[in-house]
Amino acid sequence: MTKVILVRHGQTLWNHEMKYQGHTDIALTDEGIHQAELVAERLADEPLAAVYASDLSRAFITAEYIAGKHGLTVVSVPALREICFGDWEGLTYDGIDERWPGLLKKLYSFADEVEIPGGESFRILKERAHGAVCELVKQHPGQTIAIVSHGGTIRALICAVLNLHLNQVWSLKQDNTAVNILEYHEDRVMLSLFNDACHLLHAGK
Repeated sequence: MTKVILVRHGQTLWNHEMKYQGHTDIALTDEGIHQAELVAERLADEPLAAVYASDLSRAFITAEYIAGKHGLTVVSVPALREICFGDWEGLTYDGIDERWPGLLKKLYSFADEVEIPGGESFRILKERAHGAVCELVKQHPGQTIAIVSHGGTIRALICAVLNLHLNQVWSLKQDNTAVNILEYHEDRVMLSLFNDACHLLHAGK
């Protein structure tokens, strides 16, 4: 059994401002760095064989805190990036809805049917991210690895491994530095932990 620990990155300024980030490389806030330190401490006793991350700094730096507890170097995997929000990046919900009336609402209800203007679809995101994770699992039979990625990406991955329709993607909550665990067995993938951010609660956050 290969154990994959999926972690969302720490908080960014655009998370705080409720702006859509996508492929825009937004840095962690001080709070986001603190969250990364807390999740790293939480995972310090895990027998990690490797740490992988999206190449966007908010995920990569979060991963560096985790890897630092294990003497490991983070390996960048661009396919683990967030969905590309294209023309929506840097805008709030209201800003998007003003320019593309009703389209964002449709995305939240029918994610499988919407291609974001200037961006990509959740179907494309699912295919690239799931393919990347499957390759990493093949490289680590019987081991435990950590993967730091993004909210949309992790949601799409969970839909892929559990055979959930992509229209359910927004029903899967992902908090900053939430921990999810996928167990890859010979005949199935099991989700054994989902959106667990207890390390933040224990720190009074």
